[in-house]
Amino acid sequence: MTYYIAPNFLDKLAIHITKNFLNIPGIRVPLILGVHGRKGEGKSFQCELVFEKMGIEATLISGGELESPDAGDPARLIRLRYRETAELIKVRGKMCVLMINDLDAGAGRFDEGTQYTVNTQLVNATLMNIADNPTDVQLPGSYDSIPLRRVPIIVTGNDFSTLYAPLIRDGRMEKFYWEPSRDDKVGIVGGIFAEDELSSHAVAELVDTFGHQAIDFFSALRSRIYDEQIRQFIHQVGFENISQRVVNSIEGVPVFQKPNFTLSELINAGHLMVNQQQRVENSQLVDEYNRLNRGRNYQQPSLSQLTPPVVIKPVTPDHYPSLDLEIQNQIRQILSQGHQIGIEHVDERRFRIGSWQSCGKMMDTASDAISTLESCLAEYRSEYIRLVGIDPKAKRRVIETIIQRPH
Repeated sequence: MTYYIAPNFLDKLAIHITKNFLNIPGIRVPLILGVHGRKGEGKSFQCELVFEKMGIEATLISGGELESPDAGDPARLIRLRYRETAELIKVRGKMCVLMINDLDAGAGRFDEGTQYTVNTQLVNATLMNIADNPTDVQLPGSYDSIPLRRVPIIVTGNDFSTLYAPLIRDGRMEKFYWEPSRDDKVGIVGGIFAEDELSSHAVAELVDTFGHQAIDFFSALRSRIYDEQIRQFIHQVGFENISQRVVNSIEGVPVFQKPNFTLSELINAGHLMVNQQQRVENSQLVDEYNRLNRGRNYQQPSLSQLTPPVVIKPVTPDHYPSLDLEIQNQIRQILSQGHQIGIEHVDERRFRIGSWQSCGKMMDTASDAISTLESCLAEYRSEYIRLVGIDPKAKRRVIETIIQRPH
């Protein structure tokens, strides 16, 4: 199967890797390339395709390996894999890279509830040290005076703003935000359905129908077209016999014919998947479970319980610094319930992944909250801004209301 590689993705990785193997006088080349973007857009898979095309061997580290009950193990693992990759370059006589998948999941800090451990500090410090001294990477307790081969490092993640700021500065990490264009999506999805002989026109219509979905949505959609055959196979064999028939069977592994399907069937299946996504987003069952865990007598206050009820009107960028009276009354009513006020902002790109940033500390007086909100509105005129109510006893959010939207 021939998969599609986005041209700008191929160019970015090829240039970064090649530059790290060249000796350009007077030029300092960042050792790390950070590929970040929305979840499910195929960052890691595109990297693998580039490595295969360029004949590059990659040493992999998962973000889940960056934590351990033993302090120092993840940092030592990074150094060990780096040295192993440098040795591979010398032995194999070709380009090799070190790739860390989901770095922000293993070393990022998403909010005040994320624990910042010793290992997280050591991982950040180790990557910074390697980026500054790529030919002198030592293991704890030993020293090798022979310089290593420089090894380019590729890291992937969703939100690099959660990482330690000195690590992602330009001298150490070059950033590449991967957001496939429509043409890229059509090419990638066409590669996914290449064996199914789906026409280019049908692929384009499928992409346009679910244009807001990530690349992995279409891969999961293709998997669903085999569900009916597998359902018939299970009923034919019997639920009680399916385990013996599939695992270690003398009849061999069952073979399924490529199903015949139409574009309309794919679109119908896609809408079913979208409905399931919306059910997950709208369920909010964790709020109910948390209330039960705190006791049956606890009830989360809602906007309708605040008296007198107030409807917040979103402010427009041309209407400050005087806040609307409705918003001022809302702030006072939230505080009167014994809650604290927080204010958060986010630009349009990070809004899609829910990466909000705080405008300051939590406040428990109306004057401080109103003053901070006015300053935030004036500073971030083209961003989303929301008001957050915090229950200090339960240490959880009880209200989240967007009061400004861009455009």
